Amino acid sequence: MCMKKNKLTFFIFIALLLGIVTGLAVHEYTHVDTAKKFSEYISILTDIFLQLVKMIIAPLVLSTLVVGIAKLDDIKAVGRIGGRSLLWFIGASLLSLLMGMLLVNIFQPGIHLNLPKPETTVNLGIQNDEISLKKFIPHIFPKSIIEVMASNEILPIAVFSIFLGIAIAAIGEKGRPLVKGLDALAHAILKVTTYVMFFAPFAAFGAIASILAIKGGGILKTFGLFIGEFYIGLLLLWIVLLFVGFLFIRKKIFSLIRHIKEPTLLAFSTASSESALPKLIQQLERFGCPPKVISFVLPLGYSFNLDGSMMYMTFASIFIAQAYGVPLDFGQQITMLLILMLTSKGIAGVPRASLVVIAGTLATFNIPVEGIGIILGIDQLLDMGRSATNVVGNSLATAVVSKWEK
Repeated sequence: MCMKKNKLTFFIFIALLLGIVTGLAVHEYTHVDTAKKFSEYISILTDIFLQLVKMIIAPLVLSTLVVGIAKLDDIKAVGRIGGRSLLWFIGASLLSLLMGMLLVNIFQPGIHLNLPKPETTVNLGIQNDEISLKKFIPHIFPKSIIEVMASNEILPIAVFSIFLGIAIAAIGEKGRPLVKGLDALAHAILKVTTYVMFFAPFAAFGAIASILAIKGGGILKTFGLFIGEFYIGLLLLWIVLLFVGFLFIRKKIFSLIRHIKEPTLLAFSTASSESALPKLIQQLERFGCPPKVISFVLPLGYSFNLDGSMMYMTFASIFIAQAYGVPLDFGQQITMLLILMLTSKGIAGVPRASLVVIAGTLATFNIPVEGIGIILGIDQLLDMGRSATNVVGNSLATAVVSKWEK
């Protein structure tokens, strides 16, 4: 039985190894143009998987959240669960940002680069739209549920679902058929998730082979110090988060780790925490978290509790400042941390969201935005670790809030 449960993890791991070997072989033994073509075509496997996952997310979030709220005996529980979730999210976000700031000052990975400040602006392909609370807060409230479901914007879907769930609970008996129908839809979508996950190893193979076919193993040598130190930072963040989780759920933390290893590996291999959401819902239910808590905390967490991305933002921003020799005193770094704390809350659904937020922050502190070009080539490799960390952070949040709800 244990072997059956571990099959997906095993196949994803094997796919990653095969992807590494294949990608390096294509890079070493074929022409550059051939490698580019290979990368373009093999990445289709990952694209297909991510498209299949996106197909599931909107109806899954809507159905599970509406049913979870509609079945609550006490509507006050909605506010209580939401308040406790936000309390955890704020604490975890500050911890992640602070650890990124401390570790980049200890490691100082950019200090030896001594890059000259660029005289001309380079187009890096990053859409540097201003991400502010003024834009973000109105965006939370959807003008059309069809529109936000079509674009898979989790937070506006969650807001609509909360309203609908409370309304169904308020009308009592008349709302029962709708609850029953949405409950059946949720179970059907979770079954679809099982089918979609069969394709996960192919997506993992395509993702890693695509990167290495273009970049080769040399990218690990060139940026090895930065990549290594960032992953050490993520490991330390995992240890701290899991220790804090242990203080709340005690020995069950080890059971939680076993249950979330598949979605965590899935997020790592595809560099997308979104790809792990359907599987994560299944595994947290098996762990013992109540569906009403899972369906409420996870959608909020995917917008407010991206711990890996948070740590990366301070780490990368100060790294670029070090690379260009821009001094930042303690006060400026704390200010940067607080700015990132606010602006990062609007990043869900934005392409290359972390880089967009970093670009805006660099400009605020007169650090050359062109510094993003330094990390742009390795962003996919870094995103793998960030995505896995986001999954771990949201799993812990759900488990701890479930404990608080008893």
